[in-house]
Amino acid sequence: MKRILWIGVAAAALAAPAAAGDPVLLDFSPEEIRRIRQHGPWPPPSARDPSNRVSGNAEAIALGERLFFDPRLSATGAIACSSCHVPEIGWTDLRARAEGLQRVDRNTPALVNVRLNRWFGWDGANDSLWAQSIRPILDPREMDAGPAHVARLVREDAELGCRYRKIFGEQDESETLLVNVAKSLAAFQETLASARTPFDEFRDALEHGDREAAARYPLAAQRGLRIFVGKGACSLCHFGPGFTNGEFGDTGIPFFIAPGKVDPGRFGGIEKLRASRFSLLGPWNDDPKRADGAATRHVVAAQRNFGEFKVPSLRNVALTAPYMHNGSLATLRDVVQHYSEIDPDRVHSDGEKILKPLHLSGGEAADLVAFLDSLTETGGGTYRRLPMTEASPCR
Repeated sequence: MKRILWIGVAAAALAAPAAAGDPVLLDFSPEEIRRIRQHGPWPPPSARDPSNRVSGNAEAIALGERLFFDPRLSATGAIACSSCHVPEIGWTDLRARAEGLQRVDRNTPALVNVRLNRWFGWDGANDSLWAQSIRPILDPREMDAGPAHVARLVREDAELGCRYRKIFGEQDESETLLVNVAKSLAAFQETLASARTPFDEFRDALEHGDREAAARYPLAAQRGLRIFVGKGACSLCHFGPGFTNGEFGDTGIPFFIAPGKVDPGRFGGIEKLRASRFSLLGPWNDDPKRADGAATRHVVAAQRNFGEFKVPSLRNVALTAPYMHNGSLATLRDVVQHYSEIDPDRVHSDGEKILKPLHLSGGEAADLVAFLDSLTETGGGTYRRLPMTEASPCR
């Protein structure tokens, strides 16, 4: 009761008329304010991954960082993790589809805030960040490096070998070493975080009833936000502080890769997850209780999962073009136009169909793009990490 009353008081304060010449603040309703507030606060607290015993370990982070930028991790010595996940361009590559040793079928997802994911990859074929870090190493189209290659690199490089021993002890057999390398890579990726955005400042101003601060948010972005939480119903999938529900959906984008070849999406991802020895149900999970493996244990592939893909976070979305799982939409305006004109008959779903054509006017589409732009941190695309304890030099 107190929370409802507070929101009503804040809404009334924010709706007070502005003096002539003042920045304009839309008269958001209490329900709109409630929905807007659900997208924060930001940043969320950091937490260690119980399935990865070196999560948050400064030494492992330092090793993972070195390996992330080292092309010797690939079979040919030509491809590093950073070849596709480029720090200066939002930890992605600006290509429609990623290119390792060969071109693959999907767009490169950004790594910022990846620590918040529950499932990893466009199809959710992995249930931990360290398992996802193994996947491109083994994939013949990406890095094509087996456990023996990774083990040899660590054993023969004095610096890498020294750092590995400080964390894990004596060098292990090849598959154990591969998993430990992946857990170090994951520890590094967990530190990649986006900063606050103009939207976050606006959201917090609404929460505190600060009309003057809230009115500094661009009016076009305010109008776009109203569409996002209202008419567009975008927040049903792009929910919470991370602007994603972390699950999967059919967005009406064709899943044909080439003539006669289709991408099964989540359906195939579940099958891969269930068959993987690197899942949270397998021997490499460092959590003795396996509590984080419950979702993996119960997930089952259904026909409706065919052609479903991960709902991506919208934070820093202006930096990560092109869009969708196959990079088929070049700009945010193209994405908005897609949802404005979507054919619901091309979208399969159980029960109520969430996606319906929005029929946005040109002005509404521009406003929605302005809002999406406001989800990008000022000076975004920089090499940013969460605070951590410095690793000691390797001697």
